Amino acid sequence: MKTFIPKVSGKDEQKWYLIDADGQILGRVATVIADLLRGKNKPIFTPHMDNGDFVIVINADKVAVTGTKEHDKMYYRHSGYPGNLKTFNLGDIRERKPELLIKHAVGGMLPKNKLRDQFLSKLRIFPGPEHGHQAQNPEKVTL
Repeated sequence: MKTFIPKVSGKDEQKWYLIDADGQILGRVATVIADLLRGKNKPIFTPHMDNGDFVIVINADKVAVTGTKEHDKMYYRHSGYPGNLKTFNLGDIRERKPELLIKHAVGGMLPKNKLRDQFLSKLRIFPGPEHGHQAQNPEKVTL
């Protein structure tokens, strides 16, 4: 019996999924998103290929975290110059750009290779309940 390898031109089988992050735990939402982006829910999953689907996340500003992570969890940014390390807590990021919370969490769950950018390009995150992808007829995912 031969091993099945899916074709590279499987782009016609891609679906769109809609996830409402309102009141959902950040890590649990991120694992579902990462699995959909990689295509781990499909029987043709192959680790070295992009067989995943598109994911739309709405209400990113209302995602929940447990404990005292709102003030204690820190995010770091560095420009490369000495003494230029910037630190932000989760509350600061939520006020400025709530999309970065989900993008950062999902990016950490994806493989650290060239496929990560391909997966993240299929992720659309919106802070509010409106999104501009009604024409794609996204399928709602319940968590």
